Amino acid sequence: MLLPQEIIRKKRDGAPLGEDEIRFMVRGIVDGTIAKAQIGAFAMAVFFRGLSMAERVALTMAMARSGRTIDWKPLALPGPILDKHSSGGVGDKVSLILAPIVAACGGFVPMISGRGLGHTGGTLDKLDTIPGYNSRPDIPTFQRVVREAGAAIIGQTADLAPADRRLYAIRDVTATVESIPLITASILAKKIAAGLEGLMMDVKFGSGAFMPVYEHAEALAQSIATVARGAGLASAAILSDMNQVLGRTAGNALEVLEAVEALKRGDGEERLMTVTRALAVEMLLLGRLAKDQAEAKAKVKQALVSGAAAERFQRMVAALGGPNDIVERPELHLPRAPVRFEAKPSRPGFVVGMDVRAVGLVVLSLGGGRRRADDRIDPAVGLASVAGVGEKVGPDRPLAMIHARSEDDARMAAADLATAIQVGDDPPVSSPVVRARIKG
Repeated sequence: MLLPQEIIRKKRDGAPLGEDEIRFMVRGIVDGTIAKAQIGAFAMAVFFRGLSMAERVALTMAMARSGRTIDWKPLALPGPILDKHSSGGVGDKVSLILAPIVAACGGFVPMISGRGLGHTGGTLDKLDTIPGYNSRPDIPTFQRVVREAGAAIIGQTADLAPADRRLYAIRDVTATVESIPLITASILAKKIAAGLEGLMMDVKFGSGAFMPVYEHAEALAQSIATVARGAGLASAAILSDMNQVLGRTAGNALEVLEAVEALKRGDGEERLMTVTRALAVEMLLLGRLAKDQAEAKAKVKQALVSGAAAERFQRMVAALGGPNDIVERPELHLPRAPVRFEAKPSRPGFVVGMDVRAVGLVVLSLGGGRRRADDRIDPAVGLASVAGVGEKVGPDRPLAMIHARSEDDARMAAADLATAIQVGDDPPVSSPVVRARIKG
């Protein structure tokens, strides 16, 4: 007979758990037969004692099978089912560009994304700035849009991996969120339930990342890639730098506009496009849509410069209820803040460093983020033309252009930005935005 307290005791004392014990705990989380106090104790035991790779695979699979799973076989899609997940950052609008690129190259991208909380933005919040866009369709609609447009970006449905949602709610209030085994299972359970054939991870490190320390981010990337492979899901990861804003914007509508402009032009801010292209190339290789890196890079470039990726984005937005001219005329549809205000540096010079978390909190203070999960956000506010590390700033080049609801909000944001962005006499040594690649 399995008892939750005995399983908790076993893990508390550092012993490995069997698959049957892990499945028992997951069933109890879903059906309510295990008390919240016991779930919290289990999470704390895992936090301190960890899980082996075999235990992580077992937990991931049990959580993935705790609810509905999506079956793509009846659709007979003529290409691989691929997705990407990011650990989050400030200005990270990669998914909006990446999913259409991969779709234009022959992949199918059913991307289930989240909302922002704290200093990081969420892909779903960005798409919700587009009038009419349905970010929570039913599963048949989701599958139809993926089949027709090649990609669909939506929010998690209640019946996909419900064990993850319930476990996370308890982790959030028991100080056990920062557990690599539990983070691994949380991410992968939803992806496996979505029926993927390949998953690419973008794990960020730096001042604006969920895991600021590189070694911790590397451990998470390795865990996800290894556990995914153990669960039968082809996977790889990159480690990317979040020591400055990704792209030139931070704020929901502003980020959508930047992504749309990048798709229209076939190019964009260098660091943003470097990360996007790196992920796209790896996804094509995971899905066997290219035989090597050279072919994958050529296909990604062609998808951008030909306008095929932009066309896929337009098709996706329209199929999910948005306007059919979002790519051609985004300014007609995206909300705008009434105040534009230049954030001047305290002195002329070069940007030598950036507290990216503080920059994200500036956006939050303007109303563009959430302090709590149920907060309403202002989709129009944020930062544009953000100066990058190494860029010269001064009277003619502000740190950023603030988009705000009031002059007072803008002035306070400008003061906070001047503290968050450091200016010096000489440009710093540049560092690559993509630090490493990890295979499962």
